Amino acid sequence: MSAPAARRLAADRPQASGTARKSPAKTWIAALESVKILEARPGLTLPGLIQELALAHGERPALLGEDATLSYVDLANQANRYASWAAARGIGAGDVVCLLMPNCPEYLAIWLGITQAGGVVALLNIHLRGNALAHCIKSAGAERIIVAGRLLPAIGEVMPHLPATAQCWVHGAASTQQAEMLVLPPDANCPAPETSTPQPKDLALLIYTSGTTGLPKAAKITHARLLEWSFWFAGMMDASAADRLYNCLPMYHSIGGVVAIGAMLVRGGSVVIREKFSATRFWEDVSRTECTIFQYIGELCRYLLLSEPGEFDSRHRLRLACGNGMSGHVWRAFEARFAIPRILEFYAATEGNVSLYNCEAKPGAIGRVPPFLSHRFPIALIKCDLATGAPLRDAAGLCLRAEPDEAGEAIGRIQGTAESQFDGYTDAKASATKILRDVFEPGDRWFRTGDLMRKDHAGYYTFADRLGDTFRWKGENVSTTEVAEVIGACPGVTQAVVFGVEIPGNEGRAGMAVITTDARFSLLALQSLLIKALPSYARPVFIRRCGQLAITGTFKLQKEQLRQEGYAGAAGAETWFFDAGIGSFIPCDENTIKRIASSKI
Repeated sequence: MSAPAARRLAADRPQASGTARKSPAKTWIAALESVKILEARPGLTLPGLIQELALAHGERPALLGEDATLSYVDLANQANRYASWAAARGIGAGDVVCLLMPNCPEYLAIWLGITQAGGVVALLNIHLRGNALAHCIKSAGAERIIVAGRLLPAIGEVMPHLPATAQCWVHGAASTQQAEMLVLPPDANCPAPETSTPQPKDLALLIYTSGTTGLPKAAKITHARLLEWSFWFAGMMDASAADRLYNCLPMYHSIGGVVAIGAMLVRGGSVVIREKFSATRFWEDVSRTECTIFQYIGELCRYLLLSEPGEFDSRHRLRLACGNGMSGHVWRAFEARFAIPRILEFYAATEGNVSLYNCEAKPGAIGRVPPFLSHRFPIALIKCDLATGAPLRDAAGLCLRAEPDEAGEAIGRIQGTAESQFDGYTDAKASATKILRDVFEPGDRWFRTGDLMRKDHAGYYTFADRLGDTFRWKGENVSTTEVAEVIGACPGVTQAVVFGVEIPGNEGRAGMAVITTDARFSLLALQSLLIKALPSYARPVFIRRCGQLAITGTFKLQKEQLRQEGYAGAAGAETWFFDAGIGSFIPCDENTIKRIASSKI
């Protein structure tokens, strides 16, 4: 968007209300008040609400992309056109349509329209290819696909592996032999089609897990859940029509595609949509577009801290950064360097019923549950066997609660309320593995997050690790997340991933770190930091340096391939072994690897 265009849009905005911070209690109350509309209007859905918002906010910008902007009227009209397009092709209640497109305003209009017609939209990760992409399409039970023109080759590659009846439409490109062009009905005030209205309990979207250690699973998202997320976060963020949120997170995931956008729209605000994150242009873009809120993932904040200082670092109108995964040491530095008035950290999973909010802005904590809401957010931490992941039970067969400051798996009780519901995946077997029964009393059911957390005496939760990532060495449990944070604090380390590797003749798994570095890196400095900050059993036995690390669309490091390669590493990689005899890291060459394999070391 040009600077003059940005100024014209800014002139249409209400004046910002300032950066005054509500007390934690008032923040919780604001969120509770925000979702009350859902009790008063039990049949409301987001596609239906968009039509009302168009009448209320008219030409006010709703979604501001790099190449196009949709006002509230435009968004409602586009959604109606896509609904008519879907209905004309027989897409109705329960029919699944896959969507493979990069971030843009039209992305939201497409799935709003198709769900308005009763369809279900599966949001495909744009980075998937081959078997993983084919798996996602087939696991959704979809035979219809909408794909951006530039991503058509990815679909062409997997079409032979899909049912012969599969259909594909190209958005924004000329028709080809593989797919036909997506052509919408005329633009002039297109009315909503005469179709059955979807109900809150009906499925709206399929959103996939990131698949960091396996093929993605398609989580079922109902219309009720979409509105619950939107209104709850609108209250948590104290969103208003004066707000403009900067969103560079992928729209095929729940945070970037639903939470960040829905929370703004239900309050008449605007969303600046960027196709991807750019550390070099981030602050200038935030400043130029006059955003007041930024939706983050913790790794993005760390990348920004690693970037060179710039003139726009604190020249912005941000009043709030909202997101998840920001570690304590990044939090303090990020807040100070970039002059962020308030950080709202939260924990949630797309398919799960466990959510936490750090309304007190306590660095490093993912949240707490106020006593007056404990009935509404039934969360518990249970003891587990870290080697197998199985919950530990007492003589009566019931689960054991973790002690204060002890790591335990977070679970949420499945009840009848919207926020406690678990709708599962398209894969019934995968759904069954996430439900734990007979936990604290016979017959109760709880959702397993697979995340290890600690809860202190004040009730604050902190993230420890993923169950399965924690490993045992020298008789002690080691958290890969905690070790990675220590390594990441070393000057020159730009990325770090930690896991356990098996060593012949040894019980458990030895720690291994794979890092990327810049010119400031010193192995001696890292060694000194590890000795100072970690007990001996938690220090990595192996360190490998490589050029880059593979990440998911939400900036989670993919470690499965690295774990399989082990300490031998990939060809040409620099790997070091900590020789306890001399108390120092040495090159892990072929001779050293042979000596380790033969138990001579």
